[in-house]
Amino acid sequence: MASLSTLQQRISDAFATSVFVRQPAGLYEPIAYSLELGGKRLRPLLVLLSCDLFGGDPEQAINPAMGVEIFHNFTLLHDDIMDNALLRRGKETVFTKWNQNTAILSGDTMFVMAYEYVCQTDPSLLPEVLQLFNETARQVCEGQQFDMDFERQATVSIADYLMMIRLKTAVLIACSLKLGAILAKTDPSNARLIYDFGIEMGLAFQLQDDLLDVFGDPAKFGKAIGGDICTNKKTYLNLKAFELASGETLTRLKDYYTGDAFSGQMKIDAITRIYRELNIREITRHEIEIHLGKAMSILESLGYEPAKTMELTMLLHDMLGRER
Repeated sequence: MASLSTLQQRISDAFATSVFVRQPAGLYEPIAYSLELGGKRLRPLLVLLSCDLFGGDPEQAINPAMGVEIFHNFTLLHDDIMDNALLRRGKETVFTKWNQNTAILSGDTMFVMAYEYVCQTDPSLLPEVLQLFNETARQVCEGQQFDMDFERQATVSIADYLMMIRLKTAVLIACSLKLGAILAKTDPSNARLIYDFGIEMGLAFQLQDDLLDVFGDPAKFGKAIGGDICTNKKTYLNLKAFELASGETLTRLKDYYTGDAFSGQMKIDAITRIYRELNIREITRHEIEIHLGKAMSILESLGYEPAKTMELTMLLHDMLGRER
């Protein structure tokens, strides 16, 4: 198995040596800016790790892996507009640095570029690769629409929320892993299992993101803390608090979320206090552990020796900030 650091460096080199700025500069400079922000580059790493795990050549998966990362960044450009987010990875978002129209058009172009890279694969595998990528792209858009719909709904169940983050976040992580398996030409049953592993991995990852938005370190999180609270966003923490709160606590929670008396940091502090009163941080951590456990069980069901899956296990634990 190739090490995480080796594969991460290969991905960094691939992006560093690719030319993303062309004419018109007003279209492509925001794309280069977005991709140069780097981030975790988790998804292309998962493509290469999965390909390597199932006996394929990660070098043959570089371009499709880059395509997945470009697609992910396209979604972020548009998400930032919808969320009115000013920071991404600690830097100005594209629509803030340029303008909204530029961010929309550059994002659209990234969507096309993603397909160009994904299609640079073994022609015999292309139909299966495109079927997976098309389905995933559609599901990500469905998840984003559910997310926006939930903002206008008075009540959303936790089951509905988990369904939404499965589409918006988890399916692209699962797609990355299954893509690597397909490129390695492994047995379809292995591809299905690694996809299911990715779903649980993605759910845990998004729940961790929800948690960090309230209780994280801004320097490490890369964006302002409390953004979900300020925008009344439905998250696991928000929904669990409304599920558990009663009496005067429930009244306060409703007032903070629906009233005009509190805003900005005052609102963040008030709702965070209620979350602490209701033990929401620990409850969310427990939910993350449930999905982590499911992911590990699926990984073990592949039947490989732990040394064979060590890099994936390390990455999963690192994503969730856990000690191995």
